Amino acid sequence: MNRTEFILTTTIILFVAFCLGWFANWLFNRFVRVSHSDVSALDKMAQSLYEAEEMRDQAITYIEKRESEMSNQLSQAEAELRAAMEGLRVARTEAEELRTYIEQQNSGG
Repeated sequence: MNRTEFILTTTIILFVAFCLGWFANWLFNRFVRVSHSDVSALDKMAQSLYEAEEMRDQAITYIEKRESEMSNQLSQAEAELRAAMEGLRVARTEAEELRTYIEQQNSGG
């Protein structure tokens, strides 16, 4: 093989490699290409996801606010219950003292 044949063979091999690479690139892009309808569908899904996340955040905020209100109401109800129980205890003590006083008056008088 002389120099001219070697250059010619090398040129043909490089050209065939180039053609194969170009064909592989074209084939790859043909299968991977995203159509405009796919992009618009993805945009709609992204918008829907964003709206759903906003609604979730609003719901969480509402729930936290409502939970705080209910906790405050529960604390108030518990405080009122403690006050009522204390008043009842005092009333029972007074009633028992009055019974004792009346019994002493009836038995002594």
